[in-house]
Amino acid sequence: MASFGQIIFWGMIVLIFIISGLIILILALAFSVSNGFVESSDLFPVGNLGQDVILHCRFNPSSGTGVKMNDVSITWEKKGLSGVVYQYKNGAAQLKDQNPLFTERTQLFTDFITLGNASLLLRSVRMEDAGVYQCSVSAPASRGTISVHLRVAAFSAPTFTISNTSLTAEAQRWLPKPDVSWSDYAGNPLNASTHFYNNSAGILRIVSTLQDPVRMDDTYTCVIQNILVKAVSQATLTDDMIYSGCPSRYMNYRHWP
Repeated sequence: MASFGQIIFWGMIVLIFIISGLIILILALAFSVSNGFVESSDLFPVGNLGQDVILHCRFNPSSGTGVKMNDVSITWEKKGLSGVVYQYKNGAAQLKDQNPLFTERTQLFTDFITLGNASLLLRSVRMEDAGVYQCSVSAPASRGTISVHLRVAAFSAPTFTISNTSLTAEAQRWLPKPDVSWSDYAGNPLNASTHFYNNSAGILRIVSTLQDPVRMDDTYTCVIQNILVKAVSQATLTDDMIYSGCPSRYMNYRHWP
């Protein structure tokens, strides 16, 4: 029969093995998380109707200087649809199972795959393209899936015109229906008359005119925004022209409405 001291001794040995195993497991998990990521820099992009959009996805190529093309498998799928959106395997596109909705509308940035770029270019965005896309990557140092929620809207920067002392902003394409607001250089809100006109495709044209007389050499800001996109545009008035000091800024709302 083992003595009490022997029981304690062997019990300590077993405990040491268990603790050592747990430490190794924790280190392995930490290493895999820190070095094997698959992620996106924009989980909620907004595609502009009829234009191209990039669905961002990246991965850690390897712990060294790069990875061989044949070592990487990238698959893009859309929830609720059969087939794939795009698949890359064995150093080439594999499109025999591609859903017909995406024929000749998708591609990867193949020159940058070895650097960890698995992003998808989707051409000529349609309303039905909205939804959840999944980027799945299998590479020597990375394996995982990330979901990207694509929203689709129509938006455009306004052009400014002046008649007498009235300033008008006209934007050709917006959807969903936005709100329009104006302010002066100091940020004070201004009154405006705004009208919306539908075209045959259901896209809205916006015409918004300031109701207060404008002053030369002053700067006015027009903000057009809906639940998906916010466009900020500025116009500075001079004696002979309207000067837009900077391009319109677009901001996407990072949430799923």
